[in-house]
Amino acid sequence: MRNNQSLMRKSHFLGTKIRNLRKRNHLTMEDLSARCVRVDADSAPSVSYLSMIERGKRVPSAGMMAVIAAVFQKEVDWFLDDVPEDQAITPEKGRRGGISGMALEPSFLFSKDILQIAIPEMLSQTGITGRQFAHLLIRAHQEHHQNHFPDLERAAEEIGLKRMPLAVEDLMDIAKGLGLSIKWINDTPHDVVDEMGVTSSQLVTSFFEPPSTIYVNEQLKTTPIRLKYDLAVHIGHCVLHNKDGLKSVLTTGRSQISADVDSGVPQSSTVNAQDILHAWRDFESSFFAGALLCPKVPFRQLLDRHGYEIDVHKQLGVSASVAMRRMTVVSPYPHWHYFDAYAPGKLKAVYRGNGIPLPWGNMRQVQDPCQHWAVFRMINEPTEGTSAQISILNVENEPRIYCCESIKVEDLAGNNHVLCAGIDLNPAIEAQGGDALSIASDLKQACVTHGGSASIPKVIKKELMSVAKILNINWVERGIESEARVICSRGAVCPRDPSCYQSGKSQCDG
Repeated sequence: MRNNQSLMRKSHFLGTKIRNLRKRNHLTMEDLSARCVRVDADSAPSVSYLSMIERGKRVPSAGMMAVIAAVFQKEVDWFLDDVPEDQAITPEKGRRGGISGMALEPSFLFSKDILQIAIPEMLSQTGITGRQFAHLLIRAHQEHHQNHFPDLERAAEEIGLKRMPLAVEDLMDIAKGLGLSIKWINDTPHDVVDEMGVTSSQLVTSFFEPPSTIYVNEQLKTTPIRLKYDLAVHIGHCVLHNKDGLKSVLTTGRSQISADVDSGVPQSSTVNAQDILHAWRDFESSFFAGALLCPKVPFRQLLDRHGYEIDVHKQLGVSASVAMRRMTVVSPYPHWHYFDAYAPGKLKAVYRGNGIPLPWGNMRQVQDPCQHWAVFRMINEPTEGTSAQISILNVENEPRIYCCESIKVEDLAGNNHVLCAGIDLNPAIEAQGGDALSIASDLKQACVTHGGSASIPKVIKKELMSVAKILNINWVERGIESEARVICSRGAVCPRDPSCYQSGKSQCDG
């Protein structure tokens, strides 16, 4: 039996391994402690001590380590650093999808004090602004929670009383009831240069000025869907943050990178607490606005009646963006994604519930983007009829089948962009007893054999059509009738034959 000093030197991943093993076996800390007691009551850890072990605050004695190892039927050496196993130290997130996790070990290197010093330095060296970093944090938070925020839903329902649809007059009455007044301003689009150096038009649509005034651009009088959204966001800001004095500015245009909201607060070159706070409040208010305009239960019922068609937004008098983002929240199927793309390659609002590797970075332009993604292909192509597309993409070296529906729209500043809502079909196939990886591999091979896209084979089409009908999503059925496409995250890993990526230049012309 090795001594405690040896355990201490080799225990950087010890707590992480124990925690991940416990979770993979669906045990609570109480369960694990009780099982240790059955092995050896004298050496078993208490629940509180076990918690400290998992968090890296304590190193178990050699005897206690032997008990824990016996419970999991492992050798003690397996838990120590000289037996590194990626799976053992990768956080278990189940079906939550989103950004891949990493173990924050050794714990002393990932202490709060060290991170507070290292993060600003990292952002400064890479040229990432504090607001960009804040949006990455928020996106990770969304994906971890599968875009479900019950407290924000409840706050919106208390204000809107689950009414649907809400008219402009309804929202003005709500604002008045909260003690807010509305004044009109006249502003026109102006050119801005974003962090990628691309010039585009931007328009200030409205802003809130403490203590109780909402200033709204006159142009919104002719665009009630945007007027309703702006009013809903400002109502959310007042309800959630109690008119706390933070000036909230809403804009439209390519340069913003939030969920349709930008606070207008000057951006710092590095991260600071105000950047995070402003970005988080923008996100909360935007989410609140969607929940107010499309309350969860009635909106889900409407989607069910219409097979999740995008044009249900017209019945409610809301934008396609609001309706599509709400789909990812209210659907009983959890594996959704949503993109909002501007040319030549800007992903503005992103939600990717199953950790889709992105074809373009939010932070910087990449040199080899895959143009076969529907959301980017549509930017430069005229579109008629449905845009539904079945795609096969490798995620962590396994093929996954996705289906999406995209729509080209123009923002109030005159910029064209493409909205895309979609789902990961692999979990739906597995839920019906199908072998999703096998089906995805066969479909990928059929596409590669035909140069990257191909009609879906009859056997696979039958399987997918059954899943589509169970999901009750019309555009999945339409996508199945079209050719499937192989896509990739970067041209350098293009699975097509011949490759789209040749001699350091992307040939992906869609």
